[in-house]
Amino acid sequence: MKILSIQSAVAYGHVGNSAAVFPLQRIGVEVLPVPTVNFSNHTGYGAWRGPLLDPEDVRAIITGIEERGVLGEIDAVLSGYQGGEGIGEVILDAVARVKAANPNAVYACDPVMGNAKSGCFVAPAIPVLLREKVVPQADIITPNQFELGFLTDTEPDTLESTLASVDKARALGPRTVLVTSVERPDRPEGTIEMLAADDTGAWLVQTPHLPMKANGSGDVTAALFTAHYVETGSAATALSRTVSSVFDLLQNTLDSGARELQLVESQEAYAHPREQFTVTRVR
Repeated sequence: MKILSIQSAVAYGHVGNSAAVFPLQRIGVEVLPVPTVNFSNHTGYGAWRGPLLDPEDVRAIITGIEERGVLGEIDAVLSGYQGGEGIGEVILDAVARVKAANPNAVYACDPVMGNAKSGCFVAPAIPVLLREKVVPQADIITPNQFELGFLTDTEPDTLESTLASVDKARALGPRTVLVTSVERPDRPEGTIEMLAADDTGAWLVQTPHLPMKANGSGDVTAALFTAHYVETGSAATALSRTVSSVFDLLQNTLDSGARELQLVESQEAYAHPREQFTVTRVR
Protein backbone atom coordinates (compact mmCIF):
# COMPACT_ATOMS: atom_id res chain seq x y z
CA MET A 1 0.00 0.00 0.00
CA LYS A 2 1.14 3.55 -0.79
CA ILE A 3 -0.24 6.67 0.89
CA LEU A 4 0.43 10.25 -0.20
CA SER A 5 0.32 12.22 3.05
CA ILE A 6 0.06 16.02 2.75
CA GLN A 7 0.56 17.45 6.23
CA SER A 8 2.71 19.62 8.45
CA ALA A 9 6.16 18.49 9.52
CA VAL A 10 8.11 19.30 12.69
CA ALA A 11 11.70 18.52 13.61
CA TYR A 12 11.03 18.08 17.35
CA GLY A 13 8.04 16.09 18.51
CA HIS A 14 5.26 14.35 16.67
CA VAL A 15 2.41 16.09 14.87
CA GLY A 16 1.24 15.98 11.26
CA ASN A 17 3.49 13.86 9.09
CA SER A 18 5.96 13.69 11.95
CA ALA A 19 3.28 11.71 13.79
CA ALA A 20 1.67 9.82 10.91
CA VAL A 21 4.57 8.54 8.84
CA PHE A 22 6.36 6.20 11.25
CA PRO A 23 3.27 4.29 12.46
CA LEU A 24 2.23 3.79 8.83
CA GLN A 25 5.69 2.57 7.90
CA ARG A 26 5.69 0.23 10.91
CA ILE A 27 2.57 -1.52 9.59
CA GLY A 28 4.11 -1.88 6.14
CA VAL A 29 2.77 1.16 4.30
CA GLU A 30 4.96 3.07 1.86
CA VAL A 31 4.43 6.76 2.66
CA LEU A 32 5.08 9.68 0.34
CA PRO A 33 5.17 12.60 2.81
CA VAL A 34 4.58 16.10 1.44
CA PRO A 35 5.10 18.91 4.00
CA THR A 36 2.83 21.95 4.27
CA VAL A 37 4.98 23.55 6.98
CA ASN A 38 8.49 22.78 8.18
CA PHE A 39 8.54 23.94 11.79
CA SER A 40 10.98 23.35 14.62
CA ASN A 41 8.11 22.11 16.85
CA HIS A 42 4.34 22.27 17.06
CA THR A 43 2.69 25.59 17.80
CA GLY A 44 1.32 24.47 21.16
CA TYR A 45 4.61 25.52 22.71
CA GLY A 46 3.79 29.14 21.88
CA ALA A 47 7.07 29.65 20.03
CA TRP A 48 8.43 27.94 16.94
CA ARG A 49 10.65 28.59 13.97
CA GLY A 50 10.58 27.59 10.36
CA PRO A 51 8.54 28.27 7.22
CA LEU A 52 4.92 27.83 6.29
CA LEU A 53 5.29 26.51 2.75
CA ASP A 54 3.73 28.48 -0.06
CA PRO A 55 0.92 26.44 -1.62
CA GLU A 56 2.70 26.56 -4.98
CA ASP A 57 5.77 24.98 -3.40
CA VAL A 58 3.58 22.16 -2.11
CA ARG A 59 2.05 21.80 -5.56
CA ALA A 60 5.53 21.65 -7.07
CA ILE A 61 6.48 18.73 -4.81
CA ILE A 62 3.37 16.85 -5.88
CA THR A 63 4.10 17.62 -9.54
CA GLY A 64 7.59 16.21 -9.08
CA ILE A 65 6.10 13.00 -7.67
CA GLU A 66 3.71 12.88 -10.62
CA GLU A 67 6.66 13.22 -13.00
CA ARG A 68 8.13 10.05 -11.53
CA GLY A 69 5.05 8.23 -12.83
CA VAL A 70 3.94 6.86 -9.46
CA LEU A 71 0.54 8.48 -8.87
CA GLY A 72 -1.16 5.39 -10.27
CA GLU A 73 0.41 3.33 -7.47
CA ILE A 74 -1.06 5.47 -4.69
CA ASP A 75 -3.93 3.87 -2.78
CA ALA A 76 -4.87 6.83 -0.60
CA VAL A 77 -4.29 10.54 -0.16
CA LEU A 78 -4.25 11.70 3.45
CA SER A 79 -4.50 15.31 4.62
CA GLY A 80 -4.59 16.90 8.06
CA TYR A 81 -4.14 20.39 9.50
CA GLN A 82 -4.35 23.04 6.79
CA GLY A 83 -2.37 26.08 7.84
CA GLY A 84 -3.58 28.45 5.12
CA GLU A 85 -6.45 28.85 2.69
CA GLY A 86 -4.46 28.09 -0.46
CA ILE A 87 -3.41 24.62 0.60
CA GLY A 88 -6.95 23.24 0.31
CA GLU A 89 -7.00 23.79 -3.44
CA VAL A 90 -3.59 22.15 -3.77
CA ILE A 91 -4.77 19.09 -1.84
CA LEU A 92 -7.92 18.76 -3.95
CA ASP A 93 -5.85 19.08 -7.10
CA ALA A 94 -3.56 16.32 -5.83
CA VAL A 95 -6.56 14.12 -5.08
CA ALA A 96 -7.91 14.67 -8.59
CA ARG A 97 -4.54 13.80 -10.12
CA VAL A 98 -4.20 10.63 -8.05
CA LYS A 99 -7.75 9.48 -8.81
CA ALA A 100 -7.22 10.13 -12.51
CA ALA A 101 -4.21 7.83 -12.37
CA ASN A 102 -5.86 5.30 -10.03
CA PRO A 103 -9.68 5.46 -9.89
CA ASN A 104 -9.67 3.09 -6.90
CA ALA A 105 -7.66 5.51 -4.74
CA VAL A 106 -9.43 7.16 -1.80
CA TYR A 107 -9.07 10.54 -0.14
CA ALA A 108 -8.99 10.61 3.66
CA CYS A 109 -9.40 14.05 5.22
CA ASP A 110 -8.84 14.83 8.89
CA PRO A 111 -10.82 18.11 9.10
CA VAL A 112 -8.74 19.71 11.84
CA MET A 113 -10.50 22.77 13.28
CA GLY A 114 -10.46 22.57 17.05
CA ASN A 115 -12.10 20.82 19.97
CA ALA A 116 -14.80 21.34 22.56
CA LYS A 117 -12.40 22.66 25.19
CA SER A 118 -10.37 25.06 23.02
CA GLY A 119 -12.89 25.95 20.33
CA CYS A 120 -11.62 26.62 16.80
CA PHE A 121 -7.87 27.20 16.57
CA VAL A 122 -7.53 27.59 12.82
CA ALA A 123 -7.90 30.66 10.59
CA PRO A 124 -11.58 31.69 10.23
CA ALA A 125 -11.68 30.76 6.55
CA ILE A 126 -10.48 27.19 7.10
CA PRO A 127 -13.66 25.66 8.61
CA VAL A 128 -15.76 27.08 5.79
CA LEU A 129 -13.26 25.81 3.21
CA LEU A 130 -13.33 22.35 4.78
CA ARG A 131 -17.11 22.16 4.97
CA GLU A 132 -17.91 23.57 1.54
CA LYS A 133 -15.05 22.38 -0.67
CA VAL A 134 -12.76 19.81 0.91
CA VAL A 135 -15.00 17.41 2.84
CA PRO A 136 -17.43 16.90 -0.08
CA GLN A 137 -14.49 15.52 -2.09
CA ALA A 138 -13.36 13.12 0.65
CA ASP A 139 -14.11 9.41 0.86
CA ILE A 140 -13.12 9.15 4.52
CA ILE A 141 -13.25 11.87 7.21
CA THR A 142 -11.99 11.63 10.78
CA PRO A 143 -13.45 14.54 12.78
CA ASN A 144 -13.72 14.74 16.53
CA GLN A 145 -17.21 15.33 17.95
CA PHE A 146 -16.77 19.12 17.93
CA GLU A 147 -15.63 19.14 14.31
CA LEU A 148 -18.46 16.80 13.32
CA GLY A 149 -20.91 19.29 14.78
CA PHE A 150 -19.44 22.19 12.84
CA LEU A 151 -19.38 20.32 9.55
CA THR A 152 -23.06 19.38 9.89
CA ASP A 153 -24.38 22.43 11.78
CA THR A 154 -25.52 20.16 14.61
CA GLU A 155 -24.70 19.62 18.28
CA PRO A 156 -23.98 15.91 18.67
CA ASP A 157 -23.82 14.73 22.28
CA THR A 158 -25.90 11.56 22.71
CA LEU A 159 -25.23 8.43 20.68
CA GLU A 160 -28.41 9.02 18.71
CA SER A 161 -27.57 12.64 17.87
CA THR A 162 -24.00 11.68 16.98
CA LEU A 163 -25.25 9.01 14.60
CA ALA A 164 -27.64 11.56 13.06
CA SER A 165 -24.75 13.99 12.61
CA VAL A 166 -22.69 11.23 11.00
CA ASP A 167 -25.52 10.65 8.53
CA LYS A 168 -25.49 14.35 7.66
CA ALA A 169 -21.71 14.26 7.22
CA ARG A 170 -21.99 11.24 4.92
CA ALA A 171 -24.63 13.09 2.91
CA LEU A 172 -21.99 15.75 2.16
CA GLY A 173 -19.93 13.21 0.22
CA PRO A 174 -17.72 10.98 2.42
CA ARG A 175 -18.99 7.42 2.71
CA THR A 176 -16.89 6.60 5.76
CA VAL A 177 -16.78 8.66 8.96
CA LEU A 178 -14.63 8.08 12.03
CA VAL A 179 -15.61 10.22 15.04
CA THR A 180 -12.47 10.24 17.14
CA SER A 181 -13.91 11.43 20.46
CA VAL A 182 -17.49 10.71 21.45
CA GLU A 183 -18.33 12.10 24.88
CA ARG A 184 -21.99 11.37 25.60
CA PRO A 185 -23.44 12.24 29.01
CA ASP A 186 -24.67 8.71 29.77
CA ARG A 187 -21.33 6.98 29.24
CA PRO A 188 -19.62 5.41 32.27
CA GLU A 189 -17.48 7.88 34.20
CA GLY A 190 -13.84 7.94 33.12
CA THR A 191 -14.45 6.61 29.61
CA ILE A 192 -14.40 7.96 26.09
CA GLU A 193 -15.63 6.43 22.85
CA MET A 194 -14.82 6.29 19.16
CA LEU A 195 -17.39 5.68 16.43
CA ALA A 196 -16.96 4.48 12.84
CA ALA A 197 -19.67 4.31 10.19
CA ASP A 198 -19.90 3.43 6.51
CA ASP A 199 -22.45 1.95 4.10
CA THR A 200 -22.49 -1.33 6.01
CA GLY A 201 -23.27 0.00 9.49
CA ALA A 202 -21.89 1.82 12.53
CA TRP A 203 -19.65 0.61 15.34
CA LEU A 204 -18.70 2.04 18.74
CA VAL A 205 -15.76 1.26 21.01
CA GLN A 206 -15.22 2.48 24.57
CA THR A 207 -11.88 2.93 26.34
CA PRO A 208 -10.67 4.52 29.56
CA HIS A 209 -10.26 8.28 29.22
CA LEU A 210 -6.63 9.00 30.00
CA PRO A 211 -6.00 12.30 31.85
CA MET A 212 -3.72 13.95 29.32
CA LYS A 213 -3.50 16.16 26.26
CA ALA A 214 -1.45 14.63 23.48
CA ASN A 215 -0.67 16.73 20.43
CA GLY A 216 -0.49 14.52 17.36
CA SER A 217 -2.63 11.65 18.61
CA GLY A 218 -5.38 12.60 16.17
CA ASP A 219 -2.87 12.50 13.32
CA VAL A 220 -1.82 8.99 14.29
CA THR A 221 -5.48 7.96 14.58
CA ALA A 222 -6.41 9.27 11.13
CA ALA A 223 -3.39 7.64 9.52
CA LEU A 224 -3.85 4.21 11.06
CA PHE A 225 -7.60 4.11 10.49
CA THR A 226 -7.14 5.07 6.85
CA ALA A 227 -4.54 2.36 6.27
CA HIS A 228 -6.48 -0.36 8.07
CA TYR A 229 -9.72 0.58 6.33
CA VAL A 230 -8.13 0.61 2.88
CA GLU A 231 -6.49 -2.75 3.59
CA THR A 232 -9.52 -4.56 5.06
CA GLY A 233 -12.58 -2.68 3.81
CA SER A 234 -14.02 -3.19 7.30
CA ALA A 235 -14.88 -0.21 9.50
CA ALA A 236 -15.15 -2.48 12.54
CA THR A 237 -11.71 -4.04 12.03
CA ALA A 238 -10.09 -0.69 11.26
CA LEU A 239 -11.70 0.80 14.37
CA SER A 240 -10.59 -2.06 16.61
CA ARG A 241 -6.98 -1.98 15.45
CA THR A 242 -6.72 1.80 15.52
CA VAL A 243 -8.23 2.27 18.97
CA SER A 244 -5.97 -0.39 20.45
CA SER A 245 -2.82 1.09 18.92
CA VAL A 246 -3.62 4.67 19.89
CA PHE A 247 -4.67 3.78 23.43
CA ASP A 248 -1.39 1.95 24.05
CA LEU A 249 0.52 4.88 22.53
CA LEU A 250 -1.25 7.30 24.88
CA GLN A 251 -0.81 5.02 27.90
CA ASN A 252 2.92 4.71 27.19
CA THR A 253 3.19 8.48 26.82
CA LEU A 254 1.30 9.10 30.07
CA ASP A 255 3.45 6.56 31.93
CA SER A 256 6.63 8.20 30.61
CA GLY A 257 5.72 11.64 31.94
CA ALA A 258 6.85 13.15 28.62
CA ARG A 259 4.99 15.92 26.83
CA GLU A 260 5.56 14.49 23.35
CA LEU A 261 4.09 11.24 22.11
CA GLN A 262 6.29 8.23 22.73
CA LEU A 263 5.89 7.37 19.07
CA VAL A 264 8.94 5.20 18.44
CA GLU A 265 8.80 3.52 21.84
CA SER A 266 5.23 2.38 21.10
CA GLN A 267 5.92 0.79 17.74
CA GLU A 268 4.79 -2.69 18.74
CA ALA A 269 1.33 -1.24 19.41
CA TYR A 270 1.02 -0.42 15.70
CA ALA A 271 2.66 -3.55 14.35
CA HIS A 272 0.70 -5.91 16.61
CA PRO A 273 -2.38 -4.14 18.00
CA ARG A 274 -3.76 -6.03 20.98
CA GLU A 275 -7.39 -5.25 20.03
CA GLN A 276 -8.21 -5.31 23.72
CA PHE A 277 -11.46 -3.34 23.49
CA THR A 278 -14.89 -4.56 22.40
CA VAL A 279 -16.31 -3.08 19.22
CA THR A 280 -20.11 -2.95 19.37
CA ARG A 281 -22.41 -2.58 16.39
CA VAL A 282 -24.81 0.28 17.08
CA ARG A 283 -26.60 0.30 13.71
